[in-house]
Amino acid sequence: MTTRIKTLIHKSNTSILRLALLSALVLTSVCPSRALAQDGHSHTPTPQQNEMTPDQQSGADTLLKIVRDSTERFKDVAVAEAAGYALQFGCVTGDDAGAMGLHYINGTLVNSGVLDPTRPQIVIYEPTPGGGLRLIGADFLVLADAWNAAHSGPPELMGQLFHLFTSPNRFGLPAFYTLHVWAWKENPKGAFVNWHPNVSCQSFAGEKP
Repeated sequence: MTTRIKTLIHKSNTSILRLALLSALVLTSVCPSRALAQDGHSHTPTPQQNEMTPDQQSGADTLLKIVRDSTERFKDVAVAEAAGYALQFGCVTGDDAGAMGLHYINGTLVNSGVLDPTRPQIVIYEPTPGGGLRLIGADFLVLADAWNAAHSGPPELMGQLFHLFTSPNRFGLPAFYTLHVWAWKENPKGAFVNWHPNVSCQSFAGEKP
């Protein structure tokens, strides 16, 4: 078990999450054909998502609004920490695709396996000059083995299909599904892609995996 997984377990302070992560390391991950597979090193999911229909765009706009309304209080990172979110993985950056920023993870919500647009498993910040943090979005995450054991297909949230990060990956985690929602900083590549070309880790003094 990697140091990062042990840290995530410690932060969650729940024995159930420990069992979930241990079992996910043992089981073989399944990659459903409809998931957008990503190996954790490349920056472009395959296959590419098609242009959204008017109904899909309406659903996307609704999801963005729900996430904004639900996370506005986390503009103050102290409020997020009081709600059970803790920084993991340092500042995640890509060589040529921008960055993902700082992921504050709620271990209890990860353990629940429940996808609720009002309760993201992760809130995302961008470090700013002077040591501040700017809320830029949220991330919904479920462990692949736990999800696949209870569902016949990959996760979706209000019409948005999750990306699959296989294992091994840069985070040292078992295979997982994830959906980034750039609710607070517009992404020219799309509101639900993994990488944000206009996010930078330059002002972060800590680890950049």
